[in-house]
Amino acid sequence: MVSGISRIFIGVLLLTAATGAARADFSDGKMPDGAYHCEVYLLGMFLSLGDITIKGNVYSGPVYASLGVFGTARQGHNYQMDANGVISWLGPLGGYTAGGNSLSLTQATLDGETVPSFDIIMKQPDGAFTASTCTKQ
Repeated sequence: MVSGISRIFIGVLLLTAATGAARADFSDGKMPDGAYHCEVYLLGMFLSLGDITIKGNVYSGPVYASLGVFGTARQGHNYQMDANGVISWLGPLGGYTAGGNSLSLTQATLDGETVPSFDIIMKQPDGAFTASTCTKQ
């Protein structure tokens, strides 16, 4: 009986440690450094919205490399991420915050086995919402 209880206790400790490791990146308050390619699924196809580059607590972009003229990164701005993975952008975010668009929510996904990403929910001037996903390249 003691060995069975010990096994359950050890199992719970391992599960708690694994859960803590998955959230460790959120508690750091930042996404892993790199370029994140952003796409939206619209009218049956994926459309590129550019790349957002993150280094530490600074982001730049999105950069639209396929258009050539917009292929260089603009000024960097700070961002914050809370313990639940909600990102607050502390500066402009290209088309997401231009032309009457506004950001509703940005949620990070940092599960140990998957590629880091974040989903951006944008509110359009007409009140409609659009979701895009930015995945680390």
